[in-house]
Amino acid sequence: MAITFALIKETKNPPDKRVVLSPGMCQEVMNEHPDARIVAESSNIRIFTDEDYRAAGVVVKENVSEADVLLGVKEVKIEALIPKKKYFFFSHTIKKQPYNRALLRAVLDKKIELYDHELITRRNGARLIGFGRYAGLVGAYNAFRALGLRDQLFELPKVETLHDLEELKSELSKIEIPSDLRIILSGTGKVARGANEILDHMKIRQVTDADYLSREFDEPVYCLIDVTEYNRRIDGKPVDKYEFYDDPSGYESDFMRYAKVSDIFIAGHFYGQGAPYLFTREDTRNPDFKINLVADISCDIDGPVASTIRSSTIAEPFYGYDPLTEQETAFDTPGAITVMAVDNLPCELPRDASYGFGEMFLKWVIPAFFNGDKDGILHRARMTTENGTLTERYSYLQDYVYGTD
Repeated sequence: MAITFALIKETKNPPDKRVVLSPGMCQEVMNEHPDARIVAESSNIRIFTDEDYRAAGVVVKENVSEADVLLGVKEVKIEALIPKKKYFFFSHTIKKQPYNRALLRAVLDKKIELYDHELITRRNGARLIGFGRYAGLVGAYNAFRALGLRDQLFELPKVETLHDLEELKSELSKIEIPSDLRIILSGTGKVARGANEILDHMKIRQVTDADYLSREFDEPVYCLIDVTEYNRRIDGKPVDKYEFYDDPSGYESDFMRYAKVSDIFIAGHFYGQGAPYLFTREDTRNPDFKINLVADISCDIDGPVASTIRSSTIAEPFYGYDPLTEQETAFDTPGAITVMAVDNLPCELPRDASYGFGEMFLKWVIPAFFNGDKDGILHRARMTTENGTLTERYSYLQDYVYGTD
């Protein structure tokens, strides 16, 4: 069965330059699947130009309502939604986010089949696709950019002014960081691995948990920690990672032992509801709390990382948190914690982020349209039906959609 896919113009503000498929990837889809056709909605925003797509054999149009499946990255404006179509985008509704309630309601009213990128998973629930690595890469870079600006050590350009990841790494190779710098990185997923990649590129030595907490170093070092290291059981028994994931209520934070010996904290962890906060506002007033710069890639507002009192923007990525007043101040105020909490970091590296995302989309999603969805990829990602109802898997959103939750 012939299927027409459309790359839609991003309508969310601020503009997002990322795309689901690059021009070359569109060509690859049409070569591998003779029944596939791809059109692109004309856009002066995306990282690849209309002419780039035309050169790859993609028809570029002002109106793509002929398409069967519409592919976007961020939420689509309600007025731009075309009824009775299949859509792929990050809807940011599965956690009942109040700011997108109207969007999901409109999707149902317009009888749209919505597939959420966040829900493209293996059978065990592990995500197959996303921009996490690029958030980690840019977040770690921004940590050093903030350090250089605040302490007047060096000046790194904004990531959005750089061509790609290669140029980003080239800029980092030019700087020299303090020899006594100590960095803690939390997390074990794609975000943390992206940040890890930057630290390794800068030849900052990774040390063990035990050495980090007990030794002095004459070179910059970092330590990677996960939930078993920055949490402990209240009853003193050994930590069980899977027990913690199932029920974290019997645990408390053990993060302060790292805060006592660290300068920079790069937060790349996933925070589960009900888990202990890593550090509180009261903790930041403790004389032993030494962290003075937080790059919060996870960006949970007013939550597990107390200094993150709001998200920041690509235009203004840094602010200060004053532990005494618990208020925002200038990022370079003496005694303040410098905070980087940009919540759309991959947007700063749109070319590489698009290539990375597209590779996964090509591998997992496109084939599902032509192999009968034999691995259940589409089935698991499908939130709404052509009849204007939620699928069984996401029926828990019913009350949220209609305003009673």
